[in-house]
Amino acid sequence: MVFGLFRRRTQPSEYVLYGAIVAQARQPVFYADLGAPDTVDGRFDMIILHAMLLFRRLQGEGKEAVAVSQSVFDIFFADMDGSLREMGISDNAVPKKVKRMAEAFFGRAAAYGAAIDAGDLNALAAAIDRNFFPESSSPAAALALARYAMAAGPALAAVPVGDVLAAKLSWPDPQSMAEGSAHV
Repeated sequence: MVFGLFRRRTQPSEYVLYGAIVAQARQPVFYADLGAPDTVDGRFDMIILHAMLLFRRLQGEGKEAVAVSQSVFDIFFADMDGSLREMGISDNAVPKKVKRMAEAFFGRAAAYGAAIDAGDLNALAAAIDRNFFPESSSPAAALALARYAMAAGPALAAVPVGDVLAAKLSWPDPQSMAEGSAHV
């Protein structure tokens, strides 16, 4: 317990930053127009996508950005833990499910990040298709979401780090990514 005194405390602004990620991920356009599944898993995947994009933006921005990224990540998984409990998952099963969710996060972040780093829209769309639509492929929806994710990197990079840390984020317009999609 004494060691808890020396740990960094989560700042209110970090909750606001996590809230901004969730608010963006919950935009109806992702589900109605871009074709993201409006399910618990689909919403989880949208939060992963936005969190990963934010964490990529904060890479290389110094110690404060690293600490904020870690805190937002911790808030994310505390939120997932609470959500599972609210959904009635047993206390014994929650840690296992949260562990699987963390593994899913890291796997998706690695696949999406590699495709974004390579500038490979088709590879990103394939990774999104695999993860968002495991039961039934939806290439048009995956491509629209991949277009959005590719556009988000430069949009977030244009925001000064201080503004990002203050949750003043600039996301691309998701509606514009739906244009030309066979899903629309």
